[in-house]
Amino acid sequence: MTTGTAATAATATDAPGRSFRPLAGVLTAMAVSVTGTRVSAIALPWFVLATTGSATMTGLVAFAEMAPYVAVKALTGPLVDRLGPRVVSWTTDAVSAVAAGLVPLLHAQGLLPFWVLLVMVAVIGAMRGPGDLAKSVMVPEAADHARVPMERATGLSGVTERLASTIGPAVGGGLVALMGPLAGLAINAVTFALGSLIIAVALPRGMGRPAVPATAADPAVAASADPSADPAVDASGEEQPAGYWRMFREGFTFLRSEPLLLTVIVMIGITNLIDAGFITVLVPVWARESGNGPAAIGLLAASMGATAVVGSLIAAAVASRLPRRTVFFTGFLLCGAPRFLVLALGAPMWLVITVFAIGGFGSGFLNPILGAVLFERVPRHLLGRVHALGDSLAWAGIPLGGLVAGAAVATVGLIPSLIAAGALYFATTTLAGLRPEWREMDRLRGRSGRADSVAGASGVGDAGDAGDAADAADAAVEPEPARSA
Repeated sequence: MTTGTAATAATATDAPGRSFRPLAGVLTAMAVSVTGTRVSAIALPWFVLATTGSATMTGLVAFAEMAPYVAVKALTGPLVDRLGPRVVSWTTDAVSAVAAGLVPLLHAQGLLPFWVLLVMVAVIGAMRGPGDLAKSVMVPEAADHARVPMERATGLSGVTERLASTIGPAVGGGLVALMGPLAGLAINAVTFALGSLIIAVALPRGMGRPAVPATAADPAVAASADPSADPAVDASGEEQPAGYWRMFREGFTFLRSEPLLLTVIVMIGITNLIDAGFITVLVPVWARESGNGPAAIGLLAASMGATAVVGSLIAAAVASRLPRRTVFFTGFLLCGAPRFLVLALGAPMWLVITVFAIGGFGSGFLNPILGAVLFERVPRHLLGRVHALGDSLAWAGIPLGGLVAGAAVATVGLIPSLIAAGALYFATTTLAGLRPEWREMDRLRGRSGRADSVAGASGVGDAGDAGDAADAADAAVEPEPARSA
């Protein structure tokens, strides 16, 4: 999910012409953050496996990170809208840098019992949630500055994520193999600090400001808002910001009224649960039992990430001209069940890499489509809240993924766990496509949806119109698969 609030959107008129600096700044911060997280995604499970030898404890560490991530992210949407995404992003990244840096430092001093590791990982997860939300919330505002259509902006965001997801695992696998997992954890701390600095210093002044409540005079906005969520008026007649729970309820009410978004969230929630167990437990256990080691984890992730970059680049260029529903489910067919089955069958490494690469190409189309659908359907002043709730619901199963996978491996073994997970993935992504809500994916394409009226009220041109102009000028044309539902 992503924003650019009514207030922040107004900054697009602060300078004449288009400016790519805000979009480049946000994408750079996202790239740094994702790279560090992907390095840690290899280093942390391998560190736990090396020190404990337990798949169950490895799953517990994944739970300790992702449970706070999901819970805190769900509750911080109103805070991001009220405090502004820029402040939330750099402060949470700074705290994460300190917590991540303490892990290798305490271990070196012999002061890192397992419970302390769980606490540090939980702090990182709790800070990553609002930090990731805040960065994505600034993408539409940055797109307004650059005057690019939303599918192109989200496509570039997808390319950035995929490229970082390629570099991160390659670096992480190499570091862990050569220097041990603590080196990867130290890199994660450095990337958090760098991301905080980029957002705090490099973005243009005035970007990422708090949201301004929609005015009742705007009928399009008023029709989409919860009537009980109007801002309060004090004795002097001044509008006061709505309370936290009122803002939260307004976002929840809007999300509940969107059948397509709810259907997307349920499907992505199930696939995210399966993917979480696959990434944090099943693949590391496969790497250990097959004798391929941590370098193989990085190689597979890098091969999948590299082709995902290609898929995302194609999506950024032509996604606005393709049928979303067909492309979306084809992408899931490529990136889903085959990954699980090829590991379960004990295929040679070249075939495993090929299957992962094909899956990566398919996954590159997913988040650009999801992001564009979101931006078209959600008003800008609600985007932080709706994004936070939607992401948190879609990610709700991720904390359990590692626990379930760890318990499954301990109970029935690796191969049956891989086959069962692959079958469930296939059933989820195939049966979901039969629901009628998916026909709505193309209905509002090319528009900023109900958000247009907010941007217009603040003096900013329609992002969709700007995108059409850009398309005419250059004759070209955004969810871990699909983590940004």
